[in-house]
Amino acid sequence: MTSIALKSFLGLRQSSPETTHFSYRPKLTTHRRKFTVVAGVSSPKLNGRNLRVAVIGGGPAGGAAAETLAKGGVETFLIERKMDNCKPCGGAIPLCMVGEFDLPLDIIDRRVTKMKMISPSNVAVDIGRTLKPHEYIGMVRREVLDDYLRNRAKDNGANIINGLFLKMDIPKEKNSPYVLHYSSYDGKTGGVGEKCTLEVDAVIGADGANSRVAKSIDAGDYEYAIAFQERIKIPDNKMAYYEDLAEMYVGDDVSPDFYGWVFPKCDHVAVGTGTVTHKGDIKKFQLATRKRAEDKILGGKIIRVEAHPIPEHPRPRRLSGRVALVGDAAGYVTKCSGEGIYFAAKSGRMCAEEIVKGSANGKRMVEEGDLRKYLEKWDKTYWPTYKVLDILQKVFYRSNPAREAFVEMCADEYVQKMTFDSYLYKTVVPGNPLDDIKLAINTIGSLVRANALRREMDKLNV
Repeated sequence: MTSIALKSFLGLRQSSPETTHFSYRPKLTTHRRKFTVVAGVSSPKLNGRNLRVAVIGGGPAGGAAAETLAKGGVETFLIERKMDNCKPCGGAIPLCMVGEFDLPLDIIDRRVTKMKMISPSNVAVDIGRTLKPHEYIGMVRREVLDDYLRNRAKDNGANIINGLFLKMDIPKEKNSPYVLHYSSYDGKTGGVGEKCTLEVDAVIGADGANSRVAKSIDAGDYEYAIAFQERIKIPDNKMAYYEDLAEMYVGDDVSPDFYGWVFPKCDHVAVGTGTVTHKGDIKKFQLATRKRAEDKILGGKIIRVEAHPIPEHPRPRRLSGRVALVGDAAGYVTKCSGEGIYFAAKSGRMCAEEIVKGSANGKRMVEEGDLRKYLEKWDKTYWPTYKVLDILQKVFYRSNPAREAFVEMCADEYVQKMTFDSYLYKTVVPGNPLDDIKLAINTIGSLVRANALRREMDKLNV
């Protein structure tokens, strides 16, 4: 059972090369069938204009969605208030994202090829021995990545609006427009903003964990973590240590249910932590994370402090009518690792692709069924991964002895290979049956030792 769970955690379903096709291409089958575009049958043709879609939020999800829509013939509006947004995010992206989203290498600050996983007792395990010479984890700054994706969407025809989305009027009649209310900041009205409205046929909510779009469709609440991060400028000789290295710290001192991190950026490091259960103690956990890394960041100067909510699971509702949620607004952040950038961009693109297909490249109205196809594909591909990561977090993050077992398990070269291969390429990595059995035995052994240690610690605390 442990082996099966780990294999699900370590890999995702096989995905096809990321090539976006907006024209309909029938597949050859043994039965001759006449293939037609679904939108041509179920939705009315738009006269004198193309489909109008608003994307609320300009992070990776919003930028990817807006670009895909604009390329596909949809009149696209992207509304984002903070064009220089610096979200407190570790900034790690898998290698496959560089290729899938055609990211230029100059927006990647660091290519991490080594990681240290550090246990509550400060036992450090080096991870990355199985990486090939060309493989790495990319480290980006969100303000750089987000700006690049937004500008690329603009270059492809999307209208970028510097504005704050306020609310949305839901249409009472079929095919009537959604009316969006927002404050526009064009540099002429100072800090107040000009009240504006926009009528659109569909809306993609990519506006993060505090999504106003989600509230507009009564999407329901979800549990969230608070992420706290400090950007610290450290001396050059210490920065050299982090040239291609990232660190992850686990323990009750840095977080009772997550981990602390030190991730390298262009000329500084990002030091942070997060928690769901003890949000009021987040600054105490951050101080402990800095303390654990003290000798390596000594002499550093804090240049920026950031905090933001991070969703812990998908919202109860991610779709209503012609409104769909993507990225953090939908709740697409993985447990255990806290990965969200790739899944945000991927969900934004997948949602936009279904809108383009359902509208016959912007020529017809879309319906809820068109957007639902995005959710069906997303859940089929990624839902098992989210569930298994949830289980693993509950197993290995529940106590310090369990975290010691987790770090011990990470020393296994087979675990490292499976983990990195799956993370970098987001595909299922076939396992070796014999190694799977060994891994299961080692995992059980680690957990047994962890439970024995916990019992001894409980005796000392009595």
